[in-house]
Amino acid sequence: MNIGAPWPTAEQAEARVLEIQTKLHRWATDAPDRRFADLFNLVCDPAVLLVAWRRVRGNKGARTAGVDGQTVYYIQQRRGEAVFLAELRAELKARRFAPLPARERLIPKPGSGKLRMLGIPTVRDRVVQAALKLVLEPIFEADFLPCSYGFRPGRRAQDAIAEIHVFASPPHGYEWVVEGDIQACFDEIDHAALMGRVRQRIADKRVLALVKAFLKAGILNQDGGVRDTITGTPQGGILSPLLANIALSVLDEHLAGRQRTTRAQRRRGQPSVRLIRYADDWVVLVRGTRAHAETLRDEAATALASMGLRLSAAKTRICHLDEGFDFLGFRIQRQPKRGAPGQHAVYTWPSKKALVAVKAKVRALTRAGSNQPLAALLGHLNRVLRGWTNYFRYGVSKRTFDYLGQFTWNRVLRWLRRKHPRASWGWLRRRYLPRWWPTHGTTELLRCGHVTVTRYRYRGAQIPTPWTATG
Repeated sequence: MNIGAPWPTAEQAEARVLEIQTKLHRWATDAPDRRFADLFNLVCDPAVLLVAWRRVRGNKGARTAGVDGQTVYYIQQRRGEAVFLAELRAELKARRFAPLPARERLIPKPGSGKLRMLGIPTVRDRVVQAALKLVLEPIFEADFLPCSYGFRPGRRAQDAIAEIHVFASPPHGYEWVVEGDIQACFDEIDHAALMGRVRQRIADKRVLALVKAFLKAGILNQDGGVRDTITGTPQGGILSPLLANIALSVLDEHLAGRQRTTRAQRRRGQPSVRLIRYADDWVVLVRGTRAHAETLRDEAATALASMGLRLSAAKTRICHLDEGFDFLGFRIQRQPKRGAPGQHAVYTWPSKKALVAVKAKVRALTRAGSNQPLAALLGHLNRVLRGWTNYFRYGVSKRTFDYLGQFTWNRVLRWLRRKHPRASWGWLRRRYLPRWWPTHGTTELLRCGHVTVTRYRYRGAQIPTPWTATG
């Protein structure tokens, strides 16, 4: 790749990056032992940097500044994209680029009342991380196993739930479940162990130095002090999910050989194992006994320890499928099959924790000031409800959707009473409640109970990447 090439248009850049990624993915797939030695030039390529910038610019965090106080909008208005990218590329080529510490930001952890620490890199650091991800992801995607679903292109949480549903149902017979919880996963990954796994595929010392520099960049605390990052990869960085998947693939590889057992092995008492992992959330389905599940829990702890990670003793548990468990917001449990006495089936539906979380969002929106028009409130509510119901519609969710729709209806009516305290019910109904449903102009409250509930199709290992799909 000619790094002296002129800056392409956005369309040319996207096409060139896709071509580069497709080649890298094919080479990595065809040669599992290959180490890539000349990738830094690709990171500095104008097309890669332009695509990286456009993805950073399109992220929700584009309006959030790092320690330098610069947002994407500031760069666009004060410096201009062309000047910013040209200067950044010159720093990279001259090996003068050095990441700044990430800015600490504490956000509420859903459902726990605790706070989660995010590390917000500067915009320039985000662009370089995005460029690194564009180059490295196709290579490591060739090595990642099908049991991993989180933060991978073309894969989603519903794929993980569908795999659990398939293998927990007859005729597979997986009945015991190990619910794994990793203690502070993103904060405790061992840098040396992680870099060792990166080096198995990457031989370019300039790229390795850049990855290590981001790991060691540090965190600027809210009190103004800089804390060294001896371990971990801060949540909030664009590169962090890929690095976490590289680290956690030790668990995938350890259990991969246990996924299928022969009849002879099962007669000797050996269990069959099925790992399903979504980033640092994972479960192991076991066809065997509780003792087998306990052994596998200990094996998982040993595998994770090689990356400096620990299982949470309080949150890691073993249960039977009939007891049920929560995973990725779903409740998964085997129950008597409806309409078929004596038979059992595995059902998935929104967990109580997920329902409590969406109800809290609805309460917060309908508790806000009543100066805004009803259409604005309905727009905010519909975005929350549409996203939640679209996520959970692949389950036995009809009753929950009906309940959520009624709950939201009640909250909107209470909001209208506060907005018009002297109005009669007849006036409110004529103005805002045609057919007794909250409506303002062309904006109507989403009818959760009308959202279609369906079964998600299990795709197994046949999930294409963006690069194999075009090849």
